[in-house]
Amino acid sequence: MQNEEGQMMDLYIPRKCSATNRLITAKDHASVQVNIGHLDENGIYTGQYTTIALCGYIRSQGDGDSALDRLWQKKRTESGQ
Repeated sequence: MQNEEGQMMDLYIPRKCSATNRLITAKDHASVQVNIGHLDENGIYTGQYTTIALCGYIRSQGDGDSALDRLWQKKRTESGQ
């Protein structure tokens, strides 16, 4: 929920899996969140990053690596990396 100034007022904002769009609950201890840093043309970190969250279901099925690769390839073309 947001107030009139546009500030978030909720105490807990649940994350969503980037691959399946499922909610990542507080009890999902197998979930991971990965921040992938952006580099410039010289290979130097620019201070920006892309966040990808994977739920425990994807990881337990053995699809975590392929989902991460697919999502990063998609985001990489969008961001121009």
